[in-house]
Amino acid sequence: MSSVEKYQGIIPAFYACYDDDGGVSPERTKIFAQYLLDKGVKGVYVCGSSGECIYQSKEERKITLESVMSVVKGKMTVIAHVACNNTSDSMELAAHAESLGVDAIAAIPPIYFHLPDHAIAQYWNDISSAAPNTDFIIYNIPQLAGVALTLPLLKEMLKNPKVIGVKNSSMPIQDIQMFKDAAGPGHVVFNGPDEQLVGGLAIGADGGIGGTYAVMPELYLAIERLVKAGDLPKAREIQNEADRIIYAMCACRGNLYAVMKKIIKLRDGIDCGSVRKPLAALAPEDMAQVDKCRTMIDAAIKKYTK
Repeated sequence: MSSVEKYQGIIPAFYACYDDDGGVSPERTKIFAQYLLDKGVKGVYVCGSSGECIYQSKEERKITLESVMSVVKGKMTVIAHVACNNTSDSMELAAHAESLGVDAIAAIPPIYFHLPDHAIAQYWNDISSAAPNTDFIIYNIPQLAGVALTLPLLKEMLKNPKVIGVKNSSMPIQDIQMFKDAAGPGHVVFNGPDEQLVGGLAIGADGGIGGTYAVMPELYLAIERLVKAGDLPKAREIQNEADRIIYAMCACRGNLYAVMKKIIKLRDGIDCGSVRKPLAALAPEDMAQVDKCRTMIDAAIKKYTK
């Protein structure tokens, strides 16, 4: 498999798996990893936003990645998000990820302080230097990180031969096209916003990494298959239904990830636990909406994938 091909496809963002006391659970992490492997997705994106990374210690993130790799290494693509809000910790996680044999590491820019491009480039290159034999993916999510990937910054980063591409979670689909043009052959750009997977793939994204993929992977796999086959009307129909489900899940008082973890437990018996504070856990009044969302997912999968 080529270095580009292994990144082309549907890659769910891996959810943090906690025990009943709120600690990272290796056992539940392994079960969830096997669950996604069995769903037939291309890979997993571990310890990113959906993995609640900013609320976890380095040691907890290491445990999560070790648990995932013990189940899926060599069986699917693994991208480990290693960014912390300081360079030293990020480099430590990068070296750890490489020691486990991940396919790529990824990093958002430093958050809180808005750093100039040259400082962000230094941060990313320092992280990459700690995993010199591993591909590096830039994670562009300006609506949360507070800083956007610019074309000059991307071109500077492309001087690093380990930079394989961009996980683009900015909202304009145009960014995917611009980053693809700038990066050129041998690089990948992932569609980030789940709500626009069809548009992202249509304009040239190599695949998708998404936070809601794990709760309904069948729908996103169908979208990818249909776009590849040139059936955009049917792909758009499924996309619209997936978006309606996302909007419904976001209508709960509890955090979106708490909602999705509960739906997975109800649908498949996979217990990922709750979410870590300050993310809001499910409230009792959420359960009717959660059940509605579960029903919507079941109906969509039956309609579009059976």
